[in-house]
Amino acid sequence: MRNDFLINTESACFVPNETVIKTANSTQRHRPTSAKSGDRSVSKISDAESIAQTQKLLDRAIAYAWHTVKSDRRPPKLTRTRWVWRMAGAYHSSRHTSRLMEEAAQRFAASGRTSLAEWAKQKAREEAGHDRLALLDIQSMGYEAEGVVQALVPSAATAVVDYFTQSVQAIDPIGCVGHSYASERLGTFQGEEYIQSVEALLPQGTHATRWLRIHSGVGAEVNHIEETVEIVAEMAPEECMRVARACYETALLRFTSPKEGYISDEELQNVLKPLKLNPYLAEN
Repeated sequence: MRNDFLINTESACFVPNETVIKTANSTQRHRPTSAKSGDRSVSKISDAESIAQTQKLLDRAIAYAWHTVKSDRRPPKLTRTRWVWRMAGAYHSSRHTSRLMEEAAQRFAASGRTSLAEWAKQKAREEAGHDRLALLDIQSMGYEAEGVVQALVPSAATAVVDYFTQSVQAIDPIGCVGHSYASERLGTFQGEEYIQSVEALLPQGTHATRWLRIHSGVGAEVNHIEETVEIVAEMAPEECMRVARACYETALLRFTSPKEGYISDEELQNVLKPLKLNPYLAEN
């Protein structure tokens, strides 16, 4: 799987002519129907081409969001304190996922879209309990986890969850497919090297990267996005474009700096100080 789409952003093209979509879907419309082994081989090649073109479309949508933002603002340097803030955001981003995917599954099923209903049910199962991982990470950092997530609600996480909710509850919830792909695709760019850099910041013996590992390139995200691409590759061109649009809009939210600015480490420390656990109660 190529991981360079965020580098060559100048060439990213998310354009109305839908060239990539037409290429991807033409292979679906011209599959051989014969059961001969040679025809099956051609069909497999066509499937592979369709999947590759579909992923290119979705990745370009994400790259175009990066290109659109073009901001010089960057998040503050990661510190131990700021990692707690990041995990609070992870908690808020995760805690509604299973419920919303169950709702999406019901809505897809009601409209007779069986494959999408099964996809959403699987997502609901896969994401179950991930908010708990974020709580465990916060606790391992030595803080009362429930108190932390009540006190810290990053606006970026709220904006992404609001978009996800609106996608699921739209007349056609297909936007949740694009939201899911963009979220998981971005996670694949955080590999073992990044995880180790986070762990190097934390006190020795602290296990506070459970959530990160699950939502990174060393977790199941790669397989998850491959499954999503296969689903999208079967869609009609107009549906593919709607999924790509949701990828773009989700990525745009993820790349955009908060209007109110980033909370400072000093402010974080003031919030977290009264939530510090007795060291014997923290999970390490």
